[in-house]
Amino acid sequence: MREGLRAYLMIAGMWVRSTMAYRASFVMTTFGNFAATMLDFVGIMLMFSRVNALGGWSLPEVAFLYGLSGLAFGLADLVIGSMERLGRRVRDGTLDTLLVRPAPVLAQVAADQFALRRLGRVVQGALVLGWSLPRVDVDWTPLKLLLMPVMVVSGCGIFCAVFVAGAAFQFLAQDASEVQNAFTYGGTTLLQYPPTVFAKELVRGVTFVLPLAFVNWLPATYVLGRPYPLGLPGWVAFAPPLVAVGCCALAGLSWRAGLRSYRSTGS
Repeated sequence: MREGLRAYLMIAGMWVRSTMAYRASFVMTTFGNFAATMLDFVGIMLMFSRVNALGGWSLPEVAFLYGLSGLAFGLADLVIGSMERLGRRVRDGTLDTLLVRPAPVLAQVAADQFALRRLGRVVQGALVLGWSLPRVDVDWTPLKLLLMPVMVVSGCGIFCAVFVAGAAFQFLAQDASEVQNAFTYGGTTLLQYPPTVFAKELVRGVTFVLPLAFVNWLPATYVLGRPYPLGLPGWVAFAPPLVAVGCCALAGLSWRAGLRSYRSTGS
């Protein structure tokens, strides 16, 4: 793991130095990334200009969910979002160049074309979360305060696992980045809204099959003092770290299985 982290930092650092050689371009692309993601929340605010609640949740509460989801996903996208390009490498055979290098392939793929401009999404999620915190009706306790950073770190870990598992699937499908995006970008969009607006079958799916609900829905219900979806017990609010570790372990196994099945392009 130490070797992989070292390789990741070296490759990411190279791309950061390349990016900062054109600082005006970096500032503009980062602001563009920030503005594009902010439009999502502007749409939610426009929705609340017509209604007082969405699924029984007020605007600050929805903003709380939005900020947690956006911040956790933004960090995962910044760190490991390049995994979605793996399908292209598998299809054209350029993954072979990574296999012959004396560094873990996962670290190389994750740091490939590291895009510092993705900080715009992280900042946007943090700003929305910061806006919501003084506006939500919460009786803050030490346990709830401790749960806040735990939610962000665990959510980032869960999304990282989804990125890696999606990349492993691309070893078989070769070019299934849009399928992967449905669970990564689509997943964070889903979590921006309260679970009460979705069918119970969907809520069960993102709780027991692909556990995205542990990113924000379940711990946020504890912080906000709302009933748990599906009548789950109260301790599930504190399960995100365990879920994140389990998801990362399964994603690691999927990655190793996918890498072993790789047979190049044959050309």
